[in-house]
Amino acid sequence: MKRISSLFLVSLMSGAVTLGAYKLFFEKEGRNSIVTDAPAYFGKTVGMGAENIDFTVAADKAVHSVVHVKNVSVRTVYDPIREFFYGSRGGGIQQEQIGTGSGVIISEDGYIVTNNHVIQDASELEITLNNKKAYKAKLIGTDQKMDIALLKIDTDEKLPYTTFADSDNVKVGEWVLAVGNPYNLNSTVTAGIVSAKARNLDTKGIQSFIQTDAAVNPGNSGGALVNTRGELIGINTMISSPTGSYAGYSFAVPSNITRKIIEDLMEFGNVQRGILGIEGGELTNKVSKEIGISDTEGFYVSKVNKNSGAEKAGIKEGDIIKKLDNQKISTYAELSGYINTKRPNDKVQVTFVRDGVTKTIPVTLVKNDIIITELKGLELENLSVSDKKNFKIEYGVKIKEVNNERLKAYEDELVGSIILNIDGAKAVDVETVSRLMSNKEEDQGTSVQLLLKNKQIMRIII
Repeated sequence: MKRISSLFLVSLMSGAVTLGAYKLFFEKEGRNSIVTDAPAYFGKTVGMGAENIDFTVAADKAVHSVVHVKNVSVRTVYDPIREFFYGSRGGGIQQEQIGTGSGVIISEDGYIVTNNHVIQDASELEITLNNKKAYKAKLIGTDQKMDIALLKIDTDEKLPYTTFADSDNVKVGEWVLAVGNPYNLNSTVTAGIVSAKARNLDTKGIQSFIQTDAAVNPGNSGGALVNTRGELIGINTMISSPTGSYAGYSFAVPSNITRKIIEDLMEFGNVQRGILGIEGGELTNKVSKEIGISDTEGFYVSKVNKNSGAEKAGIKEGDIIKKLDNQKISTYAELSGYINTKRPNDKVQVTFVRDGVTKTIPVTLVKNDIIITELKGLELENLSVSDKKNFKIEYGVKIKEVNNERLKAYEDELVGSIILNIDGAKAVDVETVSRLMSNKEEDQGTSVQLLLKNKQIMRIII
């Protein structure tokens, strides 16, 4: 009986030791991974779920550096009955409009980045910090093309601010937080993952978004998209939704592009944009078949612009660009996104394939206002600062020369005039015009809206 009792005690102790070892080693391991019986080539572990990641540190950092932006603007509303009795002398009624959005403090002395559309047409800007203190803000500069604006508030205290992360290093599937003020709900934090990078929505010139499934709603515009360390990887800009509210897709301007823009605005007062000087499009299976090549990845060069860095470096029509420096290029959005982080006179190592041979050459970027492109026999160039001031416009391309025989009779009127729209799409710059025309057949008619030198609007079909 004693022997049986002893054996029972030893068994019980052995079981306890085994159970303790299992609890110590396997359950501890199990908190971070799931062990499966799948074959080795399927992988034996699955990464940490959301419940194992601590978002609190990142959220605490971000909420103190994200601000509420109030935009006060004034518009004139005309009363038809008042006009009937008093004529135009009666004038209109001045109405105050208030818009709201978000912004991100990027320096302790009060520089704030937001979206251009958040502050557009503002007569007064007010910033409210997370601690409820409010300040008047002044506009330092904007970039309409990339929808970025830089503001400044004056304060005696040092402000909490967000540091920039390298958005090129962001990975698809990485956890992110969106911080902003949707529907005037201050300091709202939502979590999601990076759904895609270099997303091309072909809207308002912005071509390289970070896409995320973190919930973003009206009022989030201009707010922060941060990683799990609380570092800024993007400025939340827009959502894709049939209702105007969050439907699973939101987009942010990458931090590398944002940082370059605000540095330009601080240093130069405007954005210094360098370009390669090429036209073309991304390769797909269909495009490759049409042009008779086997490669289905990369940017296909269909034209090299005059006076461009690409022309001087020896890039030719038919080249397929694979990399810019160390960045792989598969789409137009990846190419434009990387170039948008550069300035004129910066050198970029361009890796391309020509006749089956891979080559790498340095290309010096040039200012986009010296590039000339062609539209149906019209040579076009970008607007200068004085052009914009003279015509009181923010966008357009200028007709430099007329080579179209059918339009030669109107050469004096056309040269120096501004093209505002092409087939209903804004002619933001020559790069946009080239992209709009790349999908059209040579014999297709094109509707062009012109702002003539006498400031009249005219529409022609070419």
